[in-house]
Amino acid sequence: MGVRIRQADERDRDRVVRILDEAFHDDPVSTWIFPDEDHRRAVHGAFLGVFADITLAGGRIDLLEDGTAAALWFSVPAGAPEGTDDTPALMRETADPDNERAELVGRLTGAVHPHDRAHEYLLMIGVSPQCQGEGIGEALISGVLERCDREGIPAYLEASSMRSRGLYERLGFTFTGRTVDLPDGPAMWPMWREPRIG
Repeated sequence: MGVRIRQADERDRDRVVRILDEAFHDDPVSTWIFPDEDHRRAVHGAFLGVFADITLAGGRIDLLEDGTAAALWFSVPAGAPEGTDDTPALMRETADPDNERAELVGRLTGAVHPHDRAHEYLLMIGVSPQCQGEGIGEALISGVLERCDREGIPAYLEASSMRSRGLYERLGFTFTGRTVDLPDGPAMWPMWREPRIG
């Protein structure tokens, strides 16, 4: 599939947040964090805006030029992270201060994130609902995975639904064997991809 991709910058922030908000509105994790739909509609964009902001500051956002999909990536070095990651607290404070789930999901995924090897981390990818199922997500992230293969770098992500897990398995990711179980909520699947050689 021929898609035109460019790297997003600060001018694209609102577009990226809109894509993520639409793509994840009915996602199992989002509906667990914000079970009331009207409340989710009110705060979900602010919650996802934190992901956009931290990625614009320290990672890379690949954006389809037509504004229908975005992928948020970080290059993670080997070794334990330095300092304390305040992102989960910032997510809660920014979006929904009285909702501990807005912070807990980040704490739980952070606790299982591997740090023994350098890797590319797909924090999230969002495709506008009207374009889902057309192969856009795969096309959007294939460039990074091809670079991982050329350079011998693994990749990591957490799948938030069985549908996304299936997509990632087709791209060479495998479940690490330990789910992130949200209390009284859905599971998330940490997935690792070794680089493909040859």
